[in-house]
Amino acid sequence: MLSVESVTRIFGQNIAVDHATFVVDRPAMIGIIGRSGAGKSTFLRMMNRLTDATSGIIRFEGRNILELQGAEKRAWQSQCAMIFQQFNLVPRMDVVSNVLHGTLNRRSTLASVFNLFPKADIHRAIDILERLGIAEQAPKRAEALSGGQQQRVAIARALMQDPKIILADEPIASLDPMNAQIVMDTLRRIHEEDGRMVIANLHTLDTARRYCDRVIGMRAGRIVFDGTPEQLTTGVARDIYGADENFSEAATSTSIETLETAAYREAMLA
Repeated sequence: MLSVESVTRIFGQNIAVDHATFVVDRPAMIGIIGRSGAGKSTFLRMMNRLTDATSGIIRFEGRNILELQGAEKRAWQSQCAMIFQQFNLVPRMDVVSNVLHGTLNRRSTLASVFNLFPKADIHRAIDILERLGIAEQAPKRAEALSGGQQQRVAIARALMQDPKIILADEPIASLDPMNAQIVMDTLRRIHEEDGRMVIANLHTLDTARRYCDRVIGMRAGRIVFDGTPEQLTTGVARDIYGADENFSEAATSTSIETLETAAYREAMLA
């Protein structure tokens, strides 16, 4: 279904992603963990074609998506929806219009400029918001919502694209624990109920263990672990994060959360 073959991205003298290789043969919820700068965000951006790969192949359903251009590239970006840490909503626009922006790739430029949406799309956007438990927020400006609500709006916008894959780049790094749980529960439910593949960059081991079917660990651009949550032992985590001999599992959950949140903007997002 998804085959990643020796995918590499080089920025100047820096190798951001170094020959990443793995295969996903069925829809799954996959967590990617590692320190800031490990290449996690760069990898997701290459999958969505926001960043070009230096070399390698990413095949989805037999097509090398790294070769797509023009309309085919835009169609792929609709099939491979992206969710960001900072939500990327239009703050002064109402919630339902933000959700409807998930259809922009398949609408004319004129319709986009004048915010003209078919009634069927409006009804569908409200249905998705209702599914995510925030339909009552539809007429409000996005900036009036809490962080957790804004992230659910971003998820609703992604669902408007009817994607086969959802890429979530640190979706809970800026949220409090309660909203983080709501967002992760939502992503897990979408995976289970819709059969969509979800690939999420995560900042704690506990979150990866709780929600993911499979965990990929990256260090200095390379994949150093690929296995089940049960295989994610303290020793394996040490290999991923490069902790010293005093490394402990409890310390990892706290220190990695701090690391990822504070240093997020230093991650390679070019």
